[in-house]
Amino acid sequence: MFKGKNLYSLSEGKIRKSFQSFLDNLEKLTYASYICELIDICIEDNEKNSYLYKECITCLYLLNTDAIDYETLIRAFELKILKATGYGLNLDNCVSCKEKIQNSNYLDLAYFGGVCEKCRRERGIYIDKATFASLKFLNNTTLDKVYKLHLSDDTKSEIYKITHYIISSVYSRKPKSLEMLNFIKE
Repeated sequence: MFKGKNLYSLSEGKIRKSFQSFLDNLEKLTYASYICELIDICIEDNEKNSYLYKECITCLYLLNTDAIDYETLIRAFELKILKATGYGLNLDNCVSCKEKIQNSNYLDLAYFGGVCEKCRRERGIYIDKATFASLKFLNNTTLDKVYKLHLSDDTKSEIYKITHYIISSVYSRKPKSLEMLNFIKE
């Protein structure tokens, strides 16, 4: 690979896994496009990030296996991207008083974290305690362990609203791949 005037050129390569099966499933293909689009949005040109590369490849392999619910896997991947780029959720300590918290029903969206029962609740949203626990699990576990978590539709919806809000507000571009999938599902 070598750099031209504006782009890199690839002179030789070998395909290890093409993920050709994604072409047979529009939902998988859209999620795979979304994964790549998120990487493109959150990483600067020429920036190296081996952690995100590994997470991206792991997510694509898991998406290809059908062993994990697609939405749960994508939400976990979004949390990994947020953490790797400095916008991760702090779900272990209260973002106001720094006390350790086991569970909460409130997320502060200005400081991206949970708020304990004793602290003021402003600049955030109330969520179900099951959603908080699920977010905590997804945030702290590796992608290959996500299959252990089975989420209700309400929990998936709450997690989607949280990750979608954060991604839309912190990155310069908003991903469009999932909008297409949501349009097709309707």
